[in-house]
Amino acid sequence: MKIVFIGSGNLATQLGLALNEAGQQIVQVYSKTEEHAGELAAKLGCAYTTNIDEITENADIYIISVKDDAIATLAEKVGRKAQQAIIVHTAGSIAMEVLQPYAQHYGVLYPMQTFSKNKPVDFKPIPCFIEASDDATLSAIRTLAESVSQNVVPATSAQRKKLHLAAVLACNFTNHCYRLAEKVLEEEQMDFKLFLPLIDETARKVAQLSPKQAQTGPMMRWDTGVMQMQMDLLSDERTRQIYKLMAESIHEDATK
Repeated sequence: MKIVFIGSGNLATQLGLALNEAGQQIVQVYSKTEEHAGELAAKLGCAYTTNIDEITENADIYIISVKDDAIATLAEKVGRKAQQAIIVHTAGSIAMEVLQPYAQHYGVLYPMQTFSKNKPVDFKPIPCFIEASDDATLSAIRTLAESVSQNVVPATSAQRKKLHLAAVLACNFTNHCYRLAEKVLEEEQMDFKLFLPLIDETARKVAQLSPKQAQTGPMMRWDTGVMQMQMDLLSDERTRQIYKLMAESIHEDATK
């Protein structure tokens, strides 16, 4: 299957590398930034362009992996060049129908994972949620997804929006809490890596217990003395507000 990547960011990079390793034929990368386009194309061993009007017309599938608000604009331009091809996007929170005006065959391939360009990932266990305009297109997208992932799941646009929301809460919010913890430790010149065993065990626990069952700490006990002392230690008012809201949320959920 001949593939063109529209975008060269974190997800495009890791998905492109996985597809390339799986033997898929990536023929071109488009990015408006030449450095980024050239960097990913070099890794994939393919051509690149910074002019969307110069994308090749003979690919089988065009994977749009860009910022959400740029998907429709780029889909329109891709659709003019490749009217018979499959166009997919990789966004978690954008409906499949954003592609409908620009393609006869279209769909979504959403790998639910946090990606960074220079952090290799094993794609095999990553859930890839797929959706398509018709059965034949869904079969083609499934075949592509299954070449890199052992966990391919059909999901509607409405389901995917909720999945993406849950992913933000579980990943992005959690990582920001790591950052807040890091800032507290920096005040005492202590290394955040000391927390890695705690973080690892917290993640392992929810593989065996539900998040509700795994919750511990002063909020569960509603130890107001400890909580007030900890809030007093926080120098940043916004972080104090986050602590207070999280404490109340944890306690309320524990008592339901």
